[in-house]
Amino acid sequence: MEHMGLEDQASIVIDDQDVLTSDCEFDSASSIFSQFEFFTRNGMALLEDGNSERRIIERNFLKGLGQFGKETKVVAIHKNSYSSPIGQARMESFRIFSEAVKRKSGGNNANVQYAWYGASRDEICEIVTHGFGRFRGGENSESCGLGVHLSPSNFSIDGMISSGVDENGIRHLLLCRVILGNTEVVRPGSKQIQPSSAEFDSGVDNLLSPRQYTIWSPYMNSHIFPNYVVSFRAPRVTGFERIRRSVVGPSSPYMTFPTLLSTLSRFLPRSKMVLITKFYSAYRDNKLSRIQLIQKMRRLAGDKLLIAVIKFDRKKQLQARTRSSASGDLNSAKRYAAGA
Repeated sequence: MEHMGLEDQASIVIDDQDVLTSDCEFDSASSIFSQFEFFTRNGMALLEDGNSERRIIERNFLKGLGQFGKETKVVAIHKNSYSSPIGQARMESFRIFSEAVKRKSGGNNANVQYAWYGASRDEICEIVTHGFGRFRGGENSESCGLGVHLSPSNFSIDGMISSGVDENGIRHLLLCRVILGNTEVVRPGSKQIQPSSAEFDSGVDNLLSPRQYTIWSPYMNSHIFPNYVVSFRAPRVTGFERIRRSVVGPSSPYMTFPTLLSTLSRFLPRSKMVLITKFYSAYRDNKLSRIQLIQKMRRLAGDKLLIAVIKFDRKKQLQARTRSSASGDLNSAKRYAAGA
């Protein structure tokens, strides 16, 4: 395994598996420079082919595309050089907010992660130069709240959906660092515009295995820091929407903590349940953050059991709603027949 220790606050884990790329190349180095001049003149530095930083980012990006990785060619990666006074100020601001969220969570960590943001080339240039000026939300039923939506570092396929093709047939993705802090579940289609309470900092579609991060608009330029721009050619763009719909789905399995604890007690030994109950009590007394509680539960119960229990509960809810709906339809039919 290879770790992306580019900054103190976050890392990306990459497999060493070789990635096959196409043989197509640009005609000349001058052609590459002219095509990406809009990034270099806005404070971005081109990473050369042999650069280890570029190699790690490229591998992670292609792996996150799944089956499309073999058909996608990375043509350039630019890094935010932080060279201008404004760039230095933004970097320092991100560091200060990271420390603030860390202190808020009890001094443990700010939960800083890498994440992808897909957009058109012009929008990415605006973000790199001036920061985020708008947020997406309410555009489709898969958006979890009204804010800036990013994809975890291992799901570049999701960020690619939102990317646009420029006049050279190239797409662009931003690789950002994001301060997630204490996360809460935000359902797809939600119109939520801010944290539900002061306890939370950001939203996710799933606490155990998120596919979407939501950074609320008041924090979009303090909790998101654009680090890199990955520019690439993707021959089979038409299949992306279908694949994303089949993976993300309309909603994420979720259940309340009391219900989860009650169900886990059927499978875990008493010694583990005593610890989990103790941690839950500490959480309710504000002595433990939500993310700390989840991390401790994951260590004690294991992800496989937690996911199985949550999915089973979700299945029961859907079955109950189906029975309720069927019963309602039957009663309506009886009333209609009686009145006929």
